[in-house]
Amino acid sequence: MRYALYYWSSIQGRGEFIRLALEDAGADYDDVARDQGDDAMTPFLEGKHEGALPFAPPFLKAGRLVIAQVAEILQYLGPPLKLVPDGEPRRLYAHQLQLTITDVVAEIHDSHHPIASSLYYEDQRSEARRRAKDLRENRLPKFLGYFEQVLERNGGRHALRQHSYVDLSLFQLMSGLDYAFPRAMQRLKRELPLLCALSQRVAERPRIAAYLASPRRLAFNKDGIFRHYPELDDPR
Repeated sequence: MRYALYYWSSIQGRGEFIRLALEDAGADYDDVARDQGDDAMTPFLEGKHEGALPFAPPFLKAGRLVIAQVAEILQYLGPPLKLVPDGEPRRLYAHQLQLTITDVVAEIHDSHHPIASSLYYEDQRSEARRRAKDLRENRLPKFLGYFEQVLERNGGRHALRQHSYVDLSLFQLMSGLDYAFPRAMQRLKRELPLLCALSQRVAERPRIAAYLASPRRLAFNKDGIFRHYPELDDPR
């Protein structure tokens, strides 16, 4: 199976969670918008293509299937890419964990756009400071502490006792937070030894290491979910 991934060509955002799975598995895939431009997504978003109607990218085309939403796409890709353990209970647990990652990613986005996505950051700067403070002091410790506990309960090395797309997504989450909140993460990571070790192991996986060193891996920037605004980080 050759897959087609549709996501904005210049944004390092939600599509990266899917890209990491495809890269780690050595899957055949086309990064359509990067090859053909963002307009290649328009027929799907306007309902002019057969298959399900996606609300927004990222979405994946697999044969005649059109699948949207990161957690849904990864749930679909997990078995054929061998990135989820066998057995319904563990597949459901993988999906549960991925949905929880989706929750924290939404809160990270809202730390810099707390009023409206349609407004510039500069139009909601004071509200963003308040939202980011709560994220740093309350929400991130709760979410990341939960994932640390998940790792501890499952042997310490993997979220599901073996490598899975959840491990890859936790790596992306930690990498994005390191970029967006470097000072806060320096403080928080003292209580997250298992998450930190997992992130390092994922970065060293041969296909992931090659991907991270390649032009295919876009740098984090202020167009994606993970954005670095110094005033939103821990005070010095």
